[in-house]
Amino acid sequence: MAYTLEEKYSLIKSEVLKHRSLNPIEIVKTIMHNDYVNIHGSEHHFLDGAAFIVAYKNAGGNIDLVYALDELANRTIKMPGAMCGQWGICGSTASVGAALSIIHKTGPLSNDDFYKQHMEYTSSVISAMSKIGGPRCCKRNAFLSLSYAVKFVKEKYSIDMQIDEIKCEFTGFNQQCLKQKCPYYKNK
Repeated sequence: MAYTLEEKYSLIKSEVLKHRSLNPIEIVKTIMHNDYVNIHGSEHHFLDGAAFIVAYKNAGGNIDLVYALDELANRTIKMPGAMCGQWGICGSTASVGAALSIIHKTGPLSNDDFYKQHMEYTSSVISAMSKIGGPRCCKRNAFLSLSYAVKFVKEKYSIDMQIDEIKCEFTGFNQQCLKQKCPYYKNK
């Protein structure tokens, strides 16, 4: 079945709201197996930040969950596909960065530590991605963005989310898989 991006976002929102996990990777992997999530696609721009927001809330983060997800959808629907290769910024990292700005209510005129810290988060993830290289993989980048985010919010805000060893379940679906070069390759 073909879905519009808006339909995908609606399905993702409905699905993330069901999760009680403190582990955003567990949430995102479960949803990635649905037919409305392509191996690569702009739906990750919402999915990754949404999984983070839900796990953050479940871990005790003080946030209006429905508002945060709606705001994240409004922001990420504007992000074009193929940002990684065409803009030099990963959509997953931008999604989690947007989630952090929603959580902390920062904006372009904010003059606080949150503004600086969000930039610190996104730059650290992009730096790690640059060491791995391409081609694109929305699954790998989601795992990297979210694993960095879990460590980041624990260190900066004492929000104790969960993360387990990450093993990719999507290699067989990705013609461009880096296999052994990927830190999440299942057969390492």
